[in-house]
Amino acid sequence: MKYLDEYRDAKAVHNVLAEINRTVTRSWTLMEVCGGQTHSIIRHGLDQLLPPEIELVHGPGCPVCVTPLELIDKALALAARPDVIFTSYGDMLRVPGTFVYSETGVQANDLFSVKSRGGDVRIVYSPLDALKIARENPYKTVVFFAVGFETTAPANGMAVQQAAREGLDNFCVLVSHVTVPPAIVAIMEAPETRVNGFLAAGHVCTVMGLEQYRPLALKYQIPIVVTGFEPLDLAYGILNVVKQLEAGTCEVQNAYARTVPAQGNLPAQNVIADVFEPCNRAWRGIGVIPQSGYRLREKYVKFDAERRFPDVGAMKSVEPDICRSGEVLQGLLKPDQCPAFGKQCTPLTPLGATMVSSEGACAAYYKYGRIQEIL
Repeated sequence: MKYLDEYRDAKAVHNVLAEINRTVTRSWTLMEVCGGQTHSIIRHGLDQLLPPEIELVHGPGCPVCVTPLELIDKALALAARPDVIFTSYGDMLRVPGTFVYSETGVQANDLFSVKSRGGDVRIVYSPLDALKIARENPYKTVVFFAVGFETTAPANGMAVQQAAREGLDNFCVLVSHVTVPPAIVAIMEAPETRVNGFLAAGHVCTVMGLEQYRPLALKYQIPIVVTGFEPLDLAYGILNVVKQLEAGTCEVQNAYARTVPAQGNLPAQNVIADVFEPCNRAWRGIGVIPQSGYRLREKYVKFDAERRFPDVGAMKSVEPDICRSGEVLQGLLKPDQCPAFGKQCTPLTPLGATMVSSEGACAAYYKYGRIQEIL
């Protein structure tokens, strides 16, 4: 398959790994931002094939994982309302909210459990599916859980624009959009950070381009290389970061040029600018990162689920101490270094979103056998 098989070619990957071995002379810590990259790295064992001088740590680039507990609890409250049809992508349905304590013990509380109790929760594959449901159910309010990085914001924004054009007043969105550059700032300004360079997420840059990253590379003196998701993409991205580190340079490079134009996708950016504005946003396990999220602009505020349901908008939640996914998302802890990993926390009994999401680092370690190291 074009742009797939050739980027999984083992000989080509080993050739790049050999060049990395010839290039590196000292220890470096690199962070891949995207959860999709994390899964590819762990699945193919790339981190174990690298020379010992290079350590890969896993960043906060999983939108499901960083959706704060407070918003999950708001989603659960909305989904339980009899006058609401709650729509979401499937990977959000098992993300645990606040745990429920009862006489039978501690029970997870997620959208699946709300659905089992009678809530009208539906999986959709596009926000346009949610619009269709709203048209077909004029006497119910249809809420779409708008989760994601800059990658999904254009499609979700277009759904809001379409709802406004059609006058679909029974449609609204629960917004949990976050953006990558402020997360890099938070990581680099954390006193305990060990990161020397970044592999930036190719799909985010397909939308937003490269310019947002140049000031960060200069300010923090770090190389940032935009990278794809296949083994050869990742190996080549790592090589480019290592070459810069060894040479003492700090540039933004595009190692995913077959998909990422330097300017990004301008029509998509225009949709984002029309529908959303920057805001402070809480990241699950990390806390509030200034100007790291999107919220609806005032002209679209009637489609804001938190405004439409003020009792839900006022909810506050407290993260449990047992889950250490926040440290995993900041690159401070590997999943298999968490005492609960593979024991209290498994895909069937997840304590945090990093064990649930298809892009979560904990899920990757569990799925691809790294659990054996601690059993």
